[in-house]
Amino acid sequence: MRLASGFFLVTGLALLAGCQSRTAQPMPPTQLAVLPTSPEASPAIPALPPGPERDAVWMKLAPQAPRDPALARTTVDFATREPVGTVIVDAGERNLYLVQPGGKALRYPVSVGKAGMAWTGRAEIDRKLEWPDWNPPPEMIGRRPDLPPRMEGGPLSPIGARALYLARDRKDTLFRIHGTNEPELIGQAVSSGCIRMLNEDVIDLYDRVPVGTKVVVR
Repeated sequence: MRLASGFFLVTGLALLAGCQSRTAQPMPPTQLAVLPTSPEASPAIPALPPGPERDAVWMKLAPQAPRDPALARTTVDFATREPVGTVIVDAGERNLYLVQPGGKALRYPVSVGKAGMAWTGRAEIDRKLEWPDWNPPPEMIGRRPDLPPRMEGGPLSPIGARALYLARDRKDTLFRIHGTNEPELIGQAVSSGCIRMLNEDVIDLYDRVPVGTKVVVR
């Protein structure tokens, strides 16, 4: 797995992590990719096939940040008329809720779009990918021509460990629920409209919701 030559842009890209992506392809196990986090240190990223081993190894190599206990994933009381299994994103609270039986929900902290770049509405999860590639949409390339046209998935990717693709009437909205390489920014309004989660949280959500799940962003 090789990363685009512009990987030193990762920090800036994360703030723009707008959201076209596709599956990262595994490489032969003898190959390594180098992800430069600084000129002095370049951790070797083992190319592993999809599965729990890759998740465990890559999660250890992904950026980490101190966690506010108040932002921990938890079960809460949650009154809603939406059916069990619905994903509800409250952009004002910067929380994502997965509706559970008995008036409960699983609550996850998220980052949402900045003012003027946020998205609200109803959609459904059209597809799900693990460690997806990042392909900035043409509109973003127009705003930032310095961006690479494609970045392969991995521990430092702005898309993170998982991506849930949102569609409306089977048409791609270009918005995603996905992981992050800037966990310290979870709980803030920082992205270009997509909904970012901690990598461990988006993996948990990914495993709980099937394709076709209703998503409400309000």
